[in-house]
Amino acid sequence: MRSAGPLPRPNAARCAPPSSRSAARNRVAGARPAAYLLAMTTKPAQPAFADAFPKLNPLTTAAADYDVVRRAIAHIRGHWRDQSEIETIADAAGVTPTELHHLFRRWCGLTPKAFMQALTLDSARQLLRNSASVLEASYEVGLSGPGRLHDLFVTHEAMSPGEWKAGGEGLTMTYGYHPCPFGMALVMVAPRGLAGLALADAGKERDALNDMKSRWPKAKYVEDYAATAPTARRIFDAALWKPEQPLRVVLIGTDFEVRVWEKLLTIPVGKLTTYSDIAASTGKPKAARAVGAAVGKNPISFVVPCHRVVGKNGDVTGYHWGLTRKRAMLGWEAGIANA
Repeated sequence: MRSAGPLPRPNAARCAPPSSRSAARNRVAGARPAAYLLAMTTKPAQPAFADAFPKLNPLTTAAADYDVVRRAIAHIRGHWRDQSEIETIADAAGVTPTELHHLFRRWCGLTPKAFMQALTLDSARQLLRNSASVLEASYEVGLSGPGRLHDLFVTHEAMSPGEWKAGGEGLTMTYGYHPCPFGMALVMVAPRGLAGLALADAGKERDALNDMKSRWPKAKYVEDYAATAPTARRIFDAALWKPEQPLRVVLIGTDFEVRVWEKLLTIPVGKLTTYSDIAASTGKPKAARAVGAAVGKNPISFVVPCHRVVGKNGDVTGYHWGLTRKRAMLGWEAGIANA
């Protein structure tokens, strides 16, 4: 990725005279994607990444868009009682209302207003009611259930309890950092398939790597973003979500954790479920808290969709990679489901 120039001084648009404020704001918005993504790189050789892997360029744009989206979401959540107008949200995100509209349409296919509506508590509760019958059937028949039109199409296997207890000993994990619609993705691939997917904001990539390494402390880790690039594109490019090209996933956890993660894989895009419903589907209706712990330990974010699990009343509850990101993912998927 190539920088478009030096990063503009913070709040330059707000410091400018009123007559030039709009122009200054446009300059900031125009330069931000390159500067933001440059800040997300972790190695000097990576600025040429987009040139070496042109098919990932749309994901580079999506990652830059997410930087604006997350600021918009943060403002909405911090001022939810105010019911902020689009102009106020755009100002908080550092763009004009027109830029915000086009950015959201490009990023998720929804207008900012439709995106905000998809994240309301009333919408979540309605979606839970609408999801109930679909999920009941999905729990019964698994990944071949109804409502799979927009799904990633995943085929999975689980490592044996002995392999899990070994802490990754004898296992080689190839990993790479890749732009995605939710910031930077750390993609980790084992010989048998995708084993880990972490999400990070700028400057937090190494934290995400350390987090993942702690799950399999005895594994060998090899950084190779060229090798993991096709997997990253397969995950985040919805045009590649095809049943004839399933994404191979390997689940590494305890027996109970794997059972919970397998239930997560049955939740279609655009649907929601609750921790208690998953507990009931595993045959342990009183194990909602244990289910919550297993969901929190899911090492393959987005693909194993723990973000589609909410509180019983529809509240967007804890997410290992941040609640703002969870809300962004649910809004992004609402756009795909309604396409």
